[in-house]
Amino acid sequence: MSAVDLTQFHKTFFEESREGLDAMEAALLALDSGSTDHELVHTIFRAAHSIKGGAATFGFVDVAAFTHVAESLLEEVRSERRAVDSGLIELLLRSVDCMRAMLERSSQGQPVADAESEALRVELVRLVSGEVAEPAAAAAATAPVSGWNIAFTALPHLLQTGNDPLRLFRELQQLGRLEVVRAFVTDSAPAQLSELDPSQCHLGWELRLHGAVARGDIDAVFDWLDGDCELTIAPLVEAVAAVAMPAPDTAVPKPVAGPRPVRETAAASSEGSSIRVGIDKVDALINMMGELVITQSMLSDIGEKFELSQLPRLRDGLVQLERATRELQDSVMRIRMLPIGSVFNRFPRLVHDLERKLDKRVRLELQGEHTELDKTVLEKIGDPLVHLVRNAIDHGLESPAQRKAAGKSETGTLKLNAYHESGNIVVQISDDGAGLNHAAIVAKAQQRGLIAAGQELNDAEVAELIFQPGFSTAAQATDLSGRGVGMDVVRRNVRDLGGSVGVRSVSGKGSTFTITLPLTLAIIDGLVTAVGSERYIVPLTSIVESLRLRADAVRRIAGGGEVFHFRDEYLPIMRLHRAFACTDAVTEVERGIVVVIEEDGRRVGLLVDDLLGQQQAVVKSLEAHYRRVQGISGATILSDGSVALIVDVGGVVRLGQRSRAA
Repeated sequence: MSAVDLTQFHKTFFEESREGLDAMEAALLALDSGSTDHELVHTIFRAAHSIKGGAATFGFVDVAAFTHVAESLLEEVRSERRAVDSGLIELLLRSVDCMRAMLERSSQGQPVADAESEALRVELVRLVSGEVAEPAAAAAATAPVSGWNIAFTALPHLLQTGNDPLRLFRELQQLGRLEVVRAFVTDSAPAQLSELDPSQCHLGWELRLHGAVARGDIDAVFDWLDGDCELTIAPLVEAVAAVAMPAPDTAVPKPVAGPRPVRETAAASSEGSSIRVGIDKVDALINMMGELVITQSMLSDIGEKFELSQLPRLRDGLVQLERATRELQDSVMRIRMLPIGSVFNRFPRLVHDLERKLDKRVRLELQGEHTELDKTVLEKIGDPLVHLVRNAIDHGLESPAQRKAAGKSETGTLKLNAYHESGNIVVQISDDGAGLNHAAIVAKAQQRGLIAAGQELNDAEVAELIFQPGFSTAAQATDLSGRGVGMDVVRRNVRDLGGSVGVRSVSGKGSTFTITLPLTLAIIDGLVTAVGSERYIVPLTSIVESLRLRADAVRRIAGGGEVFHFRDEYLPIMRLHRAFACTDAVTEVERGIVVVIEEDGRRVGLLVDDLLGQQQAVVKSLEAHYRRVQGISGATILSDGSVALIVDVGGVVRLGQRSRAA
């Protein structure tokens, strides 16, 4: 019987192990010193046990050995032989981080154990050894010895559970030098060879493993065989070491079937290669496919026997096709939608660590965790959010003494909220800290020449200064409440996702950062515009207003730029036919239409020939199929089969602002 190729299950193992580590971390953060919450402890123990068993099954010995020791410590907590305290919680949190790193290295095919993981494993071993009832026995169970005697007898059903003795032996070979002292047939074997069932195993082995191997490493190899074998492991003594070596051909079991366990490749385990979909979403998709099949059959029947009298029926069929197609599109897009809670879940640990590091008290409030957005957006929004949360705790929230002196609670509040609004998702990070130090920000901006001395700025303009590249340094972070450090990077990352970020702050009351993101990067609602013989799509979410201007409403400024008056401010005009070298376009402003677009509070008027209507655009990457074009974010195919380019609103606004500044 051929062995099962277990490498096909590696990816699932890594995904489930990461989920298990997230569950462990969440339960540890909810666990308090002196807690007797058995459910939390059981949750932590079960997650560790599952990871250990899976690692042993799939040949990740180092992960299994580390998790085995952590599980031993958790078993003492579960049996109430060890009390929960802050030191234990911190040690287990460090263990979670270590296991997460080891799994990542395993998935990348890199060496799994390193000096840090080994030092932490030894720390866990010593803690367990110093607390058990029999220290000597504990030392023998965990500390490396010169070798081990292993008596391993398979129960008949062992093969039926997916286990393979040869794979176990190869894993033992990775720990040290393995020899077979004796191989034998068990009493359960049938008397006649013709009665032998190839799906059953009737073999046993006496093995000897030489080398300074920890007992926990051996236990990890056999851990998944609980109830499938009879196993005895004992330290190798000097008298046994003198026993004659077996013949060379029996020194190591020769593999006869099944591949050697291999590490998962980086490509196979890369993030974004898979997604879990709820059965309700799959059911909705299947229902929509059924509707499309019915509509297609009806239209085919009309096409085969078409007469003018069937025109109303054809029109009804096309309406039905449009409705079914739109619903199918919505169902397909829902498959890519995941709750933002998967990103929010990382922040309790981050807040916990920063509290200890900065000696602050923080209460984290999460709202809207079930708000869904596209998986691609979800994966890329994590880093900007982490940066904002770090800044809020590090520089926004005051120390307990400062808060008490200001008449506040010593515990600061940090809120993360997500909700849908106008076809976008809005994520807010707010704190009740000191807020932006306007005076210090203005002074710094004047020092750097960003604004003129004595220039008056409103709150919005002051807040905008912190997004200037390199506006603040770590040494000046306290003076500026830390709100300028890296904010340009945050804004750039959000812009890359087609979103925007802004800040609202009240001195002494706190700050709120608001990130607005598209629900998906795959489909946008856009306004189709004509510029000469070309078609350009402007995202609807960025459009403020469309208007016609008289010739005398446009003013020319130095350098050839043009501006017009719009709601108490002058906005620059961007002529798309000049920006993209379009021929046969309208050049007189009064004959065209100006579309006012907005990005991060800044506005620009786009001059186009005409507005052709609204359309949903399926975004195609221009860079992947052609090359990157400044001012263009992608392309789409219109209903007539022609190609239209999608305007990069952020890029166009920045070009317009630079033109006005010049």
